[in-house]
Amino acid sequence: MEDSTDTVNDTTLRWSGIIARGLDAESFLQGQLSQDITTVGPDGLWTLLLAPDGIVITSAYAIATSEGYVIQVPRELGDVALARLNKFLLRTKCTLELSDIDHGPFNALSERIQAGRPGPAEFAFSLTPQCFGSSFVASSVSFTKGCFTGQELVGRLDARGSSVPWRMVRATGPSATRIDEVLKSKGPAGPSGLTTSMRRGESIIGLGFAHRSLLGSQELELALDVHVVEIA
Repeated sequence: MEDSTDTVNDTTLRWSGIIARGLDAESFLQGQLSQDITTVGPDGLWTLLLAPDGIVITSAYAIATSEGYVIQVPRELGDVALARLNKFLLRTKCTLELSDIDHGPFNALSERIQAGRPGPAEFAFSLTPQCFGSSFVASSVSFTKGCFTGQELVGRLDARGSSVPWRMVRATGPSATRIDEVLKSKGPAGPSGLTTSMRRGESIIGLGFAHRSLLGSQELELALDVHVVEIA
């Protein structure tokens, strides 16, 4: 990663909404999203849109409206999310419409980093929900609602208490290059390194991934200029 990332300041996040309407909108989304849609109200709930193999395509924020549901997703992933939902929209009384919206669950990059919530750069690694932390899974997945697309692997990992090798972390350091170096310093080749970052004062703060062997290791303890915290 080049140090040009160091010049990034806080930015406004852009969101799109997938509007689901129709008699079957609730039952359709219930089978496609990881959250129990029957419990979603106007205040909304986090949910996940998964591939059939349990890989996270994107997280989303589902809101119930008088006309149906609005599924808020990062604007960069709006078309991908809509295409994924349309694949399963067969003989169903439900319409899906994608449009840009004014705001979403987070309005600024700094809010997302501080909350430890992944975004498009993190989802690009094609990982299972458990790699993003236990709180991410707890807030986004219902294990009692019944079947949904991608549920089998996610449920199996949860039931077995599987310790996934790659973990999302929040890291602070003097430069993007240095943080990236530390995150990649231990473990096999894989989805590690700094993925999202911004300047905060004289430091860089961001999200990324590290192999579980780095966390609590001597290598990390010796990296006195980089602070890494696993997203729990």
